[in-house]
Amino acid sequence: MLTDRPAPAATTKRPPRWTGRLLLCVAAAWAAFVVLHRLLSGRFWLWLVPDMVPPLVYLVVPLLLLAAAPAAGRGSRRWCAGLAVVSLALGAGQSGLDPAALWNGGGPPAPPGAIRLVSWNTEYWDQGDDPDRFYALLKAQHADVYLLQEYLHWVNDGPRQVDDLARLRREFPGYEITTAGELVTLSRLPVVSTATVGPARALGPAAPWRPVFDLAKVLRTDLRVGGSTLSLYNVHIPTQYVLGENPLSSRFYDTLRARAAARDEQFRGLEADIAGNRDPLLVAGDFNSTVAMGEMRPLFDRLSVADDASRSLLPASWPAGGPALWKLDWTLTSAATVHGYRLLDPGGMSDHRVQEMLLSVGGR
Repeated sequence: MLTDRPAPAATTKRPPRWTGRLLLCVAAAWAAFVVLHRLLSGRFWLWLVPDMVPPLVYLVVPLLLLAAAPAAGRGSRRWCAGLAVVSLALGAGQSGLDPAALWNGGGPPAPPGAIRLVSWNTEYWDQGDDPDRFYALLKAQHADVYLLQEYLHWVNDGPRQVDDLARLRREFPGYEITTAGELVTLSRLPVVSTATVGPARALGPAAPWRPVFDLAKVLRTDLRVGGSTLSLYNVHIPTQYVLGENPLSSRFYDTLRARAAARDEQFRGLEADIAGNRDPLLVAGDFNSTVAMGEMRPLFDRLSVADDASRSLLPASWPAGGPALWKLDWTLTSAATVHGYRLLDPGGMSDHRVQEMLLSVGGR
């Protein structure tokens, strides 16, 4: 005989306990990493290694953890979500993402006579490239001012001086050329004065090229712009790490510490010169530093970032030949207005994209 029986109650399949524990451990570890990063970046030389992660991870990782929190189970989901929110609040501003690009329209309209300026790490000048194609790329920018880095060749694991001044004068007639080690500044505007900044100031005017290359990583050129003086700082901060070095050797850490000290000297010298400069100024070049790195904080606090005039949601400059996840090349200004800012493809001639911008000072 058939009888009516109540249907068994539906059961919700719970995730395994290890899933919740794993997600909670990952969320806790990431939150601890972000807190340590905020405390140590720019203050402890060893943190230069974790500093090399793509800044976008500070946004992506906590968002992924938030999305995965429900899978952590009833006992862990709140902790997992809470830790993800904390790490998101601490790290999202260091992701390099620029939401303002969606509505800022690329900066204010440029006035007549605005200065077109280009900054570019050339990656060992024209070494390995067709020199004619290299110069064609430079000239195609039609810039009033060029701030160029790595005016050198790299031979047998060492830098070698390049003397291309004759061709530079031929290709850029009417430009004044200023050099210091690996830095070259070309200007169609009148040059008022030039100076090296930071540790290179200790060198005499007749110093050999190699010591100048080692110490001169900031070249200041003051230009006459209408009735104003505009100070340009051409910058190439040394790298903190060279791929291929063995992190299991003591030499790795000795080199890392020395590189950190060299970087710190350059940053402090640049900051001191800027602090004493009352003229409008622009600082541009390859900083080998991301938005998330503590060394950049004093510059960000004092100066305006040209990215504010960009239309790119993620204005990254390196590597140029693939998906660019790091912004290592920066332009910062004070008392000058950037009306447009773009990162351009170097056509395979460098691993850094070309910074191009329109600038005005005092109505020009």
